[in-house]
Amino acid sequence: MAGRLSWGLGDQAVSSLTNFVVGLYVARSLGATAFGLFSIAWVTYGVILNVSRGVATDPLMVRFSGVTRARWREALGRAVGTALAVGVATGLVCVLFGLAVGGSLGDAFLALGVVLPFLLVQDAWRFGFFAAGTGQKAFVNDGIQAVALFPALVLGARYGTVVAFLLAWGCSAGVAALFGWVQTSVLPKLGGVRSWVRDHRELGVRYLVENVSNSGSSQLRAYGLGAVAGLAAVGTVRGAEQLLGPFLALLMGLSLVTVAEGARVLQRSPHRLWHFCVVLGGAQAAAALAWGLGLLLFVPDSAGRFVLGSLWDSSSLLILPVTFAVVGASFTTGATAGLRALGMAKRSLRSQLIASVFYVVFGLIGAALGGAAGSEWGVAIATITGSAVWWWQLRIALREYFAGRAAAADLPELPPAPEAPAPRTPEDSMEFRPVSGSFSHEELDAASDGMTEMRTG
Repeated sequence: MAGRLSWGLGDQAVSSLTNFVVGLYVARSLGATAFGLFSIAWVTYGVILNVSRGVATDPLMVRFSGVTRARWREALGRAVGTALAVGVATGLVCVLFGLAVGGSLGDAFLALGVVLPFLLVQDAWRFGFFAAGTGQKAFVNDGIQAVALFPALVLGARYGTVVAFLLAWGCSAGVAALFGWVQTSVLPKLGGVRSWVRDHRELGVRYLVENVSNSGSSQLRAYGLGAVAGLAAVGTVRGAEQLLGPFLALLMGLSLVTVAEGARVLQRSPHRLWHFCVVLGGAQAAAALAWGLGLLLFVPDSAGRFVLGSLWDSSSLLILPVTFAVVGASFTTGATAGLRALGMAKRSLRSQLIASVFYVVFGLIGAALGGAAGSEWGVAIATITGSAVWWWQLRIALREYFAGRAAAADLPELPPAPEAPAPRTPEDSMEFRPVSGSFSHEELDAASDGMTEMRTG
């Protein structure tokens, strides 16, 4: 397990660094208002990504981790095909929306719609690699995207627009998506989309609602904050979150490692699942807290302005509430992994819906009371409260799981069913039975005479 987790952490480090660099580079290049527009496109992508994960790759992780290679290849083709179908469908919606809205916002959605299939397919390959226990291939795939991203960003900077940066980011994912096909020799099976969704609908529907409520709450909060305080406030909040970018990106893709490993822990030693989840969530929360306090206490303003440009002066004021929010969300990942490893989709959905309501309500109330800072403090309260809900649901789910195992172990064995008698054949009625006793000569003569009369009569 240590080796798989090491590759998972390495892959997430590459992915986190890539997203971190994109965010910082765009923030420095665009300024608060344009970066707010980029952030609107980014959170919209987050919603669509979670749609894809809910119907395509979350069922792949839960049901096809550690299976035979033949089963994994067949499932991977259908799962990646489903992700591609989601990318094409939602990309078309974004394009139509962009054409209808027009202006800078419309252009951003047009660019997002073009690159969505690339982004979702590349993410699906990563899920597939971790389901197979080959995290090193996901690491290589993300490395390919990172290598392709840097020249793409330099080219995008020549134009200096939101559209250019979105296309640069998406096209680098397209290079990695093509390389994923080279790594697996598996083609996305669009013809298997319907059967995949049907076969896994009891998990997929719940995970879809759960994932969309998670990212959708971020989208609603961003839209609401923009409406209440303006796009500059959205850019300010996003700039502060970029400072915690490695952990936010880690949260976004952590299920690549944790769900598969949680499922393996459950198979081998179910009683260790709670410990696994606590260590996982606690370690990530501690790391996020250390990072945030380091930013707050040890980063001088000159270094901050070098990283974020003009955004630093306003975003640096939000480091403390953003840190608390990320700490709460980081601790939640442990409970999330446990509930998904157990397959308790109903309880994880309930937890996510409650946490999402907290996130939107507290975030928007804070925005109305205190703008960007008020919104971020509201989100911090929401994530910590929501984390408590997740862990409570995991506790209940584990009790139900072990109670079910105990009940199954106490069931008495049923007696074997009696064998059905063999069907009688015509030969069975012609069997000869020994007859006890003896016959007299007179009786034998009478029987012989009777047989003679039957033949001649």
